[in-house]
Amino acid sequence: MKCFKKILPIFILFLNSYIVYAQQFTDVYAKLQQSQILNDHFFGFSLYDLDSNRFVVDINGHKHFTPASNTKVFTLYTALEILGDSIPGLQYVERGDSLLFWGTGDPTFLHSKMDSHIVYNFLKNTDKKLFFVPTKMQNRFFAAGWAMDDFDAYYQPEIATFPVYGNVVTFREQANNKMSIVPSFFQNKLTLNPAIDHGEFSLSRAFTKNEFWKSRETIPNNYVNEIPFKYDDSLAIKLLSDTLHKNIQIIGYTKPNQVKTIYSNATSYVLREMMLPSDNYLAEQILMMSSLQKFETFDTYLVRNWMQQTHYKYFSDEVVIHDGSGLSSYNKITPQSMVDVLVSIKNKLPDESRRFKLFSTGGVDGTLKRSYSLDQGVPFVFAKTGTVTSVYCQSGYLITRSGRKMAFSFLNNNFIDEKASTIRKEMVDIVTYIRQNY
Repeated sequence: MKCFKKILPIFILFLNSYIVYAQQFTDVYAKLQQSQILNDHFFGFSLYDLDSNRFVVDINGHKHFTPASNTKVFTLYTALEILGDSIPGLQYVERGDSLLFWGTGDPTFLHSKMDSHIVYNFLKNTDKKLFFVPTKMQNRFFAAGWAMDDFDAYYQPEIATFPVYGNVVTFREQANNKMSIVPSFFQNKLTLNPAIDHGEFSLSRAFTKNEFWKSRETIPNNYVNEIPFKYDDSLAIKLLSDTLHKNIQIIGYTKPNQVKTIYSNATSYVLREMMLPSDNYLAEQILMMSSLQKFETFDTYLVRNWMQQTHYKYFSDEVVIHDGSGLSSYNKITPQSMVDVLVSIKNKLPDESRRFKLFSTGGVDGTLKRSYSLDQGVPFVFAKTGTVTSVYCQSGYLITRSGRKMAFSFLNNNFIDEKASTIRKEMVDIVTYIRQNY
């Protein structure tokens, strides 16, 4: 009885504190529950106070949703746990007059926007004979649940151990109705195919090989497009040989226990480039690099399982992830588990200036540049979006006018796709209301 008397005041204090918090957000609950826009489909919202370490608003917080590119927040966390400060660009050994090298999964090599030229210059300037050693990967070139119909879409390049040029061909309109094609190796692979004309100029690729088609001879002004190429190691080395103007041979060779590593980019730079424009290719290759770093093999299933056993099993709900980008329709996450990973990232990167830089800033940059307006001249939302057909999500951090620090996850599924913009506006209105009133 004495023990009960000691515990009772603590329980009452906790209960009163909970009631106070619940009462504080009754207006937010009312907005969510009375919204005809939100209640016309399946939605969930969890709001977490980072200062008091508690959920203060929760609707369908334990229900599983398709997160789309909100999956990249889990990829971000994985990279923070496994990768160091720099991206490994190449592994190599020197044997006499020969240099043998292995891919690391680095997505920036010869990338049109991200290549640092460190690896390129290293291979270009060596006077040794170059030998590439392929590494088997356990993953397929597409992750489970990816749409085969999108095989030639810019946002779905194939996964590889030694990607080059972002695993895409870049087509760009030039003067006099000409087309610039990079890599130039594919210059003669583009032909006319009126059968793919659906009312406007378009490009496509054969399903199983690198034959590219244009629907019309006349190319629109300023036209730019990226089409994934069908990847294999021999093609990657052919493209590299053409670029370096050097002969490179492919050989089989057992990798020694000790290899040297050339680093290509800052990890934070690649993570930011993945998060802000929501780059699927970078997300998948980040997991490939994490796999090599952690397990010395290319098997992202091992990475996801390790994260599950060491981190996600402590989250509010089961985390089901089949890729790094969110293209997979098999991914299932709850709003509370989304908040859990945001809290974990906050604990890993307590410095807000570093952490917020990895998320789109509302009204400033990334996929939230046009969604939010600045409040009192400053941004207040730092979040990741997720968008596929009938899915729109936002998860991230929120700072209120009073200075309260929040993490939130706002997930929407199963709506008619034409309503996406209306749903986005409703979400922005509610998040902005929290900013201005708390």
